[in-house]
Amino acid sequence: MSEPRSIHTTLSQLEQQSSSFKALWQDFMALIKIGIINSNLITAFAGYWLALYFNNQSFSWSIFFLVMLGTAFLIAGGCVLNNWYDRDIDHAMSRTKKRPTITGSIPLNVILSLGVLFTVIGLGLLYLTTPLAAVFGFIGWFVYVVLYTVWSKRRYTINTVIGSFSGAAPPLIGWAAVDQALHPAAFVLFLVMFIWQTPHFLSLAIRKKEEYKQAGVPMLPVVYGNKITKRQILIYTVCLLPLPFYFFSLGTVFLIFATLLNLGWLAVAVYGFKMKDDDRWAKWMFIYSLNYLTFFFVALVVATLPLT
Repeated sequence: MSEPRSIHTTLSQLEQQSSSFKALWQDFMALIKIGIINSNLITAFAGYWLALYFNNQSFSWSIFFLVMLGTAFLIAGGCVLNNWYDRDIDHAMSRTKKRPTITGSIPLNVILSLGVLFTVIGLGLLYLTTPLAAVFGFIGWFVYVVLYTVWSKRRYTINTVIGSFSGAAPPLIGWAAVDQALHPAAFVLFLVMFIWQTPHFLSLAIRKKEEYKQAGVPMLPVVYGNKITKRQILIYTVCLLPLPFYFFSLGTVFLIFATLLNLGWLAVAVYGFKMKDDDRWAKWMFIYSLNYLTFFFVALVVATLPLT
């Protein structure tokens, strides 16, 4: 009679352990901000791939893995340190209040150690490609952790622009791993990412305006309202229009596709001045920005694939 009970107890313990591990893994993914890592890996790969194309070099699996892993670890390190520092305000926002820095599921000293460790590993891996790739990686990390998280986020509405410099670093990292001379196209990729981020994050700021206000973060819509924020979003989307033409060598199909992508985003931005539901419009802008990022950089890679 005791054996079935023993088996049942063992199964129950295994289920509890499995559930605990799953919860811990989810907390870890939230801690490193896996969504941010994935989107930045797309742009880092695009930089690496286009550097091969413009320099007529062959694909190297070793450099590829070093760039991807190094970028991933470095971004993870920055995101972990961002979470560690923002633990006193994240409880005020619905999208951040369940982070392990708030729930306590992972000790704060462990979180801080992980942030430093991931940063060091990431810089080391990037340095194995080229020193310049590590330099760009460090600049992006420094801007995000120090200039954005610690210095500007809680003080100035321009915090979004400052943070955009870090988000624009991955294409330069990928490119510098192949070509330290840096073709002008590398800086166009940087500009695309730099300009893209302001409409992306300001649309999120409109949706989460009350939460940012409660947390004491002076985002543009919190301080100056939605109307001025919409103007800024429109200006940045207009600035994206000429950038695809710097890649004229990739062909007409790419130029048409990228231009239509830009015009579509511009149309949504303009419609925001007519639409009464700001929250719904901001959601459209945010979703479009995510798709824009994916489609634009995937199109860059596809346009350079060999036809044979």
